[in-house]
Amino acid sequence: MNHTQSAEPDREEISVEECRITVDGVSWRYQRAGSGAALVLVHGLLGYSFSWRFALPCLAQHATVYAVDLPGAGFSEFPPAMDCGMRATARRLHRFMDEVGITSCDLLGTSHGGAVAMLAAAQAPERFRRLILVDPVNPWSPRGRFLSVFLSNGLVAPIFVRLAPRLPALRAHYFRRLYGDTRRIRPGTLEGYSSPLRRPAAFAYGIGVLRSWNRDVRELEAILPQISQIPTLLIWGNLDKAVYPESAARLKEQFRDCRLLMLERVGHLPYEEVPEEFHRAVIQFLG
Repeated sequence: MNHTQSAEPDREEISVEECRITVDGVSWRYQRAGSGAALVLVHGLLGYSFSWRFALPCLAQHATVYAVDLPGAGFSEFPPAMDCGMRATARRLHRFMDEVGITSCDLLGTSHGGAVAMLAAAQAPERFRRLILVDPVNPWSPRGRFLSVFLSNGLVAPIFVRLAPRLPALRAHYFRRLYGDTRRIRPGTLEGYSSPLRRPAAFAYGIGVLRSWNRDVRELEAILPQISQIPTLLIWGNLDKAVYPESAARLKEQFRDCRLLMLERVGHLPYEEVPEEFHRAVIQFLG
């Protein structure tokens, strides 16, 4: 295990450590802050630990928080021929936990990361105390079913991977659609999300995720009974255009102890749009 870190305090005097660790020969970048019980944060597709820049110092007052860049995303390594499917990603998350010494934790995942969180929980339910799923990909939202097939097509994918890093205006347009109210986009947000996307590898990883998308979502439906006993909080924006809010009720039914918070006039990124409300809900659930 190769582990290096540096730290600097933020304005709330919470020390956020910038860390790297090598897991099974792959270099991960992650951030860590706080003390106490572990809370692991899993970003969505084309996101990375930057997604949690508001949440990390706040939640770190109540837990030891780990915000990962999944391999292939952010500033973690993307090894050639890596399996980008959700099941394999969930297994890698377990290996990360092993290497940093997390035996059990609360697990928070958003969008694609929410689906990965559910699969990780199914692989070893005893390791996860509670789940927090933010607009998670799920079997009852068909969004992405056809787009994943189109973009991962053998003819389309190479063109997309080559051109996407050169089209910042297209990325910005897509990102703005994830908001319920674009006036809530804070300075530096688009630049922060775009920074690792200048690398072609970032979009190659995204295409790898899309290749098994529909198969992964079917598997997700099959494993839900295995995690039905884990206390779960669902947080959704009612204007989400990426994962349909109508699917929230069906997903909630799969858990025995599940709360659903539907945020009004909020899109796919509640931790970006209404961070204070998001933090309150998470802290109350964990508390």
